[in-house]
Amino acid sequence: MSDERQIMDKTHLFQLIQSFSPVERRDAGRFLRSPFFNQRQDLIDLFDQLCRPETPTREQTWAQLFDDTPYDDQKFRLIQSYLHRLLEKYLAVKEFNSDELSGQLHLSAAYRKRNNSESFERVRKSLSKSLEQQSLRNASYHETRFKLLWETHQLNYIKNPTEISHLRELTHVSDVLYLSQKLRLVCLLAAHQSVYQVDIDNIRESELVAMAERPEFADEPVVHVYLVCYQMLRQPNEETHFHQFKSILIARSEQFSAEEMHGLYILAVNYCIRKINAGLETYYREVLDLYQTGLEKGYVFDNEMLSRFTYYNIVAAGIQTNELEWVRYFINEYKNRLEKKYRESLFSFNLARLEYAQKNYGFVLELLQKANYRDILLNLSAKTLLLKTYYELNERSALESHMDAMRNYIHRKRVIGYHRTNYLNVVRYMEKLIRLNPSDRTSGVALLEAVRQEEVLSEKGFFVGVLSA
Repeated sequence: MSDERQIMDKTHLFQLIQSFSPVERRDAGRFLRSPFFNQRQDLIDLFDQLCRPETPTREQTWAQLFDDTPYDDQKFRLIQSYLHRLLEKYLAVKEFNSDELSGQLHLSAAYRKRNNSESFERVRKSLSKSLEQQSLRNASYHETRFKLLWETHQLNYIKNPTEISHLRELTHVSDVLYLSQKLRLVCLLAAHQSVYQVDIDNIRESELVAMAERPEFADEPVVHVYLVCYQMLRQPNEETHFHQFKSILIARSEQFSAEEMHGLYILAVNYCIRKINAGLETYYREVLDLYQTGLEKGYVFDNEMLSRFTYYNIVAAGIQTNELEWVRYFINEYKNRLEKKYRESLFSFNLARLEYAQKNYGFVLELLQKANYRDILLNLSAKTLLLKTYYELNERSALESHMDAMRNYIHRKRVIGYHRTNYLNVVRYMEKLIRLNPSDRTSGVALLEAVRQEEVLSEKGFFVGVLSA
């Protein structure tokens, strides 16, 4: 590939066009051909050139646009800039058109500014009816209500300055909107604080919660769901908050957008994972229930794709709850929802985890030995699974060789922090385990206690299980 083509590939314009689906390319072409938005043929021609399978160089593109005219780099950059701005406008129009209520709201504003009361009232009634008939009762719903009420007030105030009924309603709606947005942010901060050290003004939080608990907001779903979520995150030992939050997610799922439900499910799942990490294994069932519902409703996906971490966690929860046949179905059914660069390695690794759970150790070795795990942490997880498989097969020589190789890998790759401590502990306790004299009960009890007291050891369950047998 020439230098010119490399530069073309790196432009914001080219990258934007590459992100378009075939349908979006077709629609963007129609947009550019509309005289209302564009009257320049050279921008249409440039777009068509950049949509071709083979990426042209700058000079090739220029020749297609201007025939024998000598190449002018400054002019070519300007044309690219104009096209880029137009395609960004296409994206904005596309987003605008995807929300019919927003279009009606802007139309009502247009009629209000023209003081056309009759047309305004027609649009207002239609929008109000559509708004109430939809199932959403989230912040977006209240924001649209607020804007419509404000447009109505502005028009009516001109006719009757003493009429303030809409102002009273506006005050309540603005309070609901404020609480929903503020509580959502506080929940995200609280979730972040549970993992990282973040300073949060707890006094302001208390004022916010006190306001949200007032009777006039009791029937507002968007306030209620984030209030319970906040209580779950801030009072993690009061498990009734989690169960209430989980019930709300199931009962009120239609009242929130898929994007919001995605975020709410993540908060619930992460709460369960923290409980599991604290030793409460009953939460494997809770987290699997959340994942299964999330898969059915589509809430665990991000742009139709499944995070590799979610894929891993779902398999873990299914294995821990002994839902092994369902896990096999899941691994195969959702493989193609994984990002392509991780797909084959994650598929083989998680299938190996399942085979290990079913004691099919020969299949585990086959799956792990043929896979190429480029991600360091996935590679270490695979090495740990291989370590346990050699132990189960009583392959002492292979096990010792693998422990040496794993330790060298950790040092060579400069694995740091928690992961370095964890995986070195895995190797260290495996060495202690295989050197343990089965007849020396005192040493066995001491090792079991040391494992239980170890703060950083992801395979604590494995070692406890072996030493307790």
